[in-house]
Amino acid sequence: MPETKRTASGVLGGMLGLVGLSAVAGVLITATVTPAIALSGAAATSAITMFDNLPSVLDIDKLMLPTTLYAKNPETGEDVELAQFYDQNRSPVVFDEVTPVMYDAILSSEDPRFYQHGGVDLIGTSRALLQNAQGGGETQGGSSISQQYVKNILIQRCERDATTSEELLNCWTDATTAVGTEGIQRKLQEMRYAIALEQKYSKNDILLGYLNIANFGGQNYGVDAAAKYYFGVSAKDLTLGQAAALAGIVQNPNTYRIDQPANEVNGAADGYSLTKVRQTYVLGRMLEDGKITQEQHDAAVAEPITPVITPASTGCAAAGGAAYFCQYVKNIIKTDPAFGATEEDRIRTLQRGGLNVYTTLDYRVQVPSDNAMKEFAPTSIEGMYDPSTGKFGSAAVSLEATTGRILSISQNTIFSEDAALANDPNYSSLIYAADYKYGNSTGFEAGSTFKLFTLIDWLEQGHSVNERLDGRVRVIKRMTNSCNGDWVNVENDRIGNFGGGGGYAGTVMQFTAESLNSGFFAMAEQLDLCDIQKVATKMGVMRGDGVPVTMDTQFSVIGSNNVAPMAMAGAYATVANNGIYCQPKAIDRVTDADGNEIAPPQTTCTQVLDPKVAATAAFALQGVMRPGGTGAASNPEDGTPLIGKTGTHESYQTWMVESSTKVATAVWVGNSIGQGNIFDRYHDGIQMSQLRHEIAPRIQAAADAAYGGDRFPDADSNLTRQVYRDLPNVIGMSVDQATATLEQAGFDVSVGEAVDSAEAAGIVAAQSPGAGRVSGGTQVTINPSNGQGIAVPDVTGKQLNQAVSDLRAAGFGNVQPGQCTDDATAGLQGKVSSTNPAAGTVVNRNAAITVAYSLLKCP
Repeated sequence: MPETKRTASGVLGGMLGLVGLSAVAGVLITATVTPAIALSGAAATSAITMFDNLPSVLDIDKLMLPTTLYAKNPETGEDVELAQFYDQNRSPVVFDEVTPVMYDAILSSEDPRFYQHGGVDLIGTSRALLQNAQGGGETQGGSSISQQYVKNILIQRCERDATTSEELLNCWTDATTAVGTEGIQRKLQEMRYAIALEQKYSKNDILLGYLNIANFGGQNYGVDAAAKYYFGVSAKDLTLGQAAALAGIVQNPNTYRIDQPANEVNGAADGYSLTKVRQTYVLGRMLEDGKITQEQHDAAVAEPITPVITPASTGCAAAGGAAYFCQYVKNIIKTDPAFGATEEDRIRTLQRGGLNVYTTLDYRVQVPSDNAMKEFAPTSIEGMYDPSTGKFGSAAVSLEATTGRILSISQNTIFSEDAALANDPNYSSLIYAADYKYGNSTGFEAGSTFKLFTLIDWLEQGHSVNERLDGRVRVIKRMTNSCNGDWVNVENDRIGNFGGGGGYAGTVMQFTAESLNSGFFAMAEQLDLCDIQKVATKMGVMRGDGVPVTMDTQFSVIGSNNVAPMAMAGAYATVANNGIYCQPKAIDRVTDADGNEIAPPQTTCTQVLDPKVAATAAFALQGVMRPGGTGAASNPEDGTPLIGKTGTHESYQTWMVESSTKVATAVWVGNSIGQGNIFDRYHDGIQMSQLRHEIAPRIQAAADAAYGGDRFPDADSNLTRQVYRDLPNVIGMSVDQATATLEQAGFDVSVGEAVDSAEAAGIVAAQSPGAGRVSGGTQVTINPSNGQGIAVPDVTGKQLNQAVSDLRAAGFGNVQPGQCTDDATAGLQGKVSSTNPAAGTVVNRNAAITVAYSLLKCP
């Protein structure tokens, strides 16, 4: 056990050491600089003054420590480690967390008089200085623990500021292998700092500081990290043999390290012979100093060195199923100015800053998300490996709607930053759920999920979701764009509906639930593409490359822009959050190594939609998730109210975005590059295009279980009003012309049975209701003429025989006298009073016509 207090003799020794060292230093400096007058008293006095004038204040910098990411354990509420990033693997400990035998081993082998001297061991140092002064070889040892601590502080300071691997290597080389005069000057400065250090800090603080900073080979720094790496135990649980081995390693780390079993000169085959020799030396010194017994010594010497190499987890691969979430956080740290002014500063902060980053990851959502992805989305598909064939990919992301906190990110590929796997389709470091800034991914064509922004603009312009439009597939000649100039359909192209179908005249509610392309084109035809673009932007949706979406063609209405799944999740979360858009947020808080709070990257929540618009949009989008809606297959049916939208772009991208009032989830399945057809491929019997409906409901169900969900607000009465339209008169038109006219006006049309009419066969002879102001939801029935209709001529006042003759001449073959009425003025020939049907009525030529008349005296 090391001595914990300095004795009076130790203090006196330190004071004498300081005086004596000054004298020794004076002589040595004089001998080095002016050997001709080395024995001159004046020269020695001058050299002593030079030593005393060396800088004496050395601030102990913060150790270069790993940055650690944490996620909350939902069961215990504790923060658990997600991943670490470091240049130096180090886990600092306090004094009592190191086994006493470790202190004994390091002191016996490196500085047995540590608790007696004042920072410099005069005997050892003088010997080393004289040897360096006499020869041109490498600097000799003899440094005290305090001096070695100083040297390591200076090395770390140099390494902290190094920007290249060459500079990093030079930090160690320059500090340990300087020769001749330079070596002596370095040693003297170390001594000056060491003496000052001892006047400021306790012996135990210096000893512990040295063990926490020293290199033990490779990236392993500090005794605790070394113990865990080489032997799989903490510093407090080291055995005598293990402690002696570590004390030996620290003397020449890269020579004595025991993690290279194939090393021919110090490997497993020869029992790590070099390290064994050094360990035996350490054990011998401990025996000589009375720290261990002969029996303990012999047992430790006889025991072979048996490494249990336990590499510390580093990088996001160690985060397992949360690797892509981890990478997202890492990329924030590397790009956000909150962590440094330049990229180099931010990388140094990540690797050396010792930050504690507490993330928004929720394992209650992340684990089910990762499980669903692994179960249904393969890491690759045979025949889909490159841009020419397409490369399969899938990603899912869930956001807390009310805060923007990212709860989970999962992906089909295996996370790897190994360049050797760059061309293997099963591996990737890209984050498909994110944009280029935070994921090095440029997004994917959003398909019909992008129709959300046309719906929102429709409502913002005061339109109703119950308004009827001509949603048939047709040529749209022009769409207004006040930003970049109108789009004109020069080629008279007709864009159809996915899966075919000619469309119909219907309401916006119907178009949304059934994702009817032609219906949304009819809506956009009455809007401004520039306004739709502005809606997307204010709801947080940009292209994956970071520039605003473009709305310059008819195609852009149905999602031709490449966007990130996270952006789409955020947009639907805005609707679910009463029109408040919250920027995605992956970091809750950050502290430094001492626990002091550091401001994390700032995100905001902003009201971007009128709550009435958001509520009415949610009203329409709930229809997507109900039976008959395109998203019904992704409804977990757990009783939580949901909004959503499906999306398909051609045959190679599919989407499902859904949200409760609490959590929004976006799932994309398609091609990360290229345009491979996922509609004609299957995985485990499931069509690839339908995998979204396997993944999304499982994730949303987990989110619903963890966060719940409320009823969406009622839709605005004005935005759901019945809209009245002018019903045109189509009588006299052909059936086709009449149908087109009515559908273009926004009416559903049915063709009834042919009716008797004087019109030619096939010409509309009747419509119901008739022309005028009617509800936009009215269905119009038109009846074509059968060509058999004749108008009954007016024969009133004529004599009966003449009337019958005229009617038969008009084409009626079944004319009969009807009721007779006595009339003294009518005469003997009779006078016609009426016909049935009445004059002017159009009836079939075979219809019976009866003629009512009057006579002087009826039969």
